[in-house]
Amino acid sequence: MSRLEIILSAICALSIALNIGIFVYTRAAITRLLFVSEELGDLQNMIDAFAKHVKSVYDLEMFYGDITLEHLLNHAVSFNEQLETFEHIYSLTEEAAIETEEESGEELDDESEEIASA
Repeated sequence: MSRLEIILSAICALSIALNIGIFVYTRAAITRLLFVSEELGDLQNMIDAFAKHVKSVYDLEMFYGDITLEHLLNHAVSFNEQLETFEHIYSLTEEAAIETEEESGEELDDESEEIASA
């Protein structure tokens, strides 16, 4: 083997190893991003449910007009609004879930049509 072939083989092997490393890193980064996205979506749902619960307690006759509950309600609503600024992150997993549901719904519709025509 000539020296040029050895150098080119080494560069090719290094390139392949580097590409595999980049692929593994990218896949891990995307997995982490999707996990964070899902967790932020769950947090958004929990904050929204909490704000609704505090509002329902605040609207009760026994607590209506209570300053502490009013401040708690305002704080929950402002926290919920602040969390909505991250909607572009947690909507990543929601869009994927909607697409998956639509695909499975189409498959179910196709199966229903086949059963109805039989």
